[in-house]
Amino acid sequence: MFGKDLTGLVSQMPAVEQGPVKNGVPANDPQAQFVSGVLESTEQVWDAQFREMGLQYEQPKLRLFTGEVQSACGGASAAVGPFYCPGDHKVYIDLSFYNELKDRFGAAGDFAQAYVIAHEVGHHVQNLLGTSAKMQEARERLSEVEYNRLSVMLELQADFYAGLWANRAQNLKDFRLDAGDIDEALNAANAIGDDKLQKQAQGEVVPDAFTHGTSAQRMYWFKKGFETGDIKQGDTFNAKKL
Repeated sequence: MFGKDLTGLVSQMPAVEQGPVKNGVPANDPQAQFVSGVLESTEQVWDAQFREMGLQYEQPKLRLFTGEVQSACGGASAAVGPFYCPGDHKVYIDLSFYNELKDRFGAAGDFAQAYVIAHEVGHHVQNLLGTSAKMQEARERLSEVEYNRLSVMLELQADFYAGLWANRAQNLKDFRLDAGDIDEALNAANAIGDDKLQKQAQGEVVPDAFTHGTSAQRMYWFKKGFETGDIKQGDTFNAKKL
């Protein structure tokens, strides 16, 4: 997830459920349509990627919400930001987050928004590949500091998967990557690094409390995914250097 809540810093398809209408998000909302379109492209990319690996991709479902929402992972408010719940295989997006991404974090642009969606879908990929289950098992036996280190690796891998999506999506029909799009994604990754958010929120940086990775790390792994388009290059858990 993106961890928009600056106090905690801890806080993840194409067919949009009817829930968004009940939560005040019109079905014909342009932003909702944009989110659904990005998700459709992730479905095509990951369906092809899974076939290459001899696997079958199961697409997640999209749940738009405003204010607060209930998921299989429990209740969540808009302060959490976009997230993916492994328990119900749903990507949860509060559309108001995009205004904050632009106004508060200075990360404007459609592709900055697309990066957020692709990151959460990256968590779904991790769930399908068994990475999320291993993380849950580790949570029960590791200290908070040790688990935080693994959490950083998990989030950076989701950034890598978002970059891989951007690489592969270029080959899709009706998908166009314009000049500056990747810069928008990198700017968003830079804006939501743990070090930058901690500095803004509390005036100091506490590496042991990192859960998502630094700005530099998030940009590096997204860019690596985009430049290689090779899922084998995204093993952040065994990388010599993050």
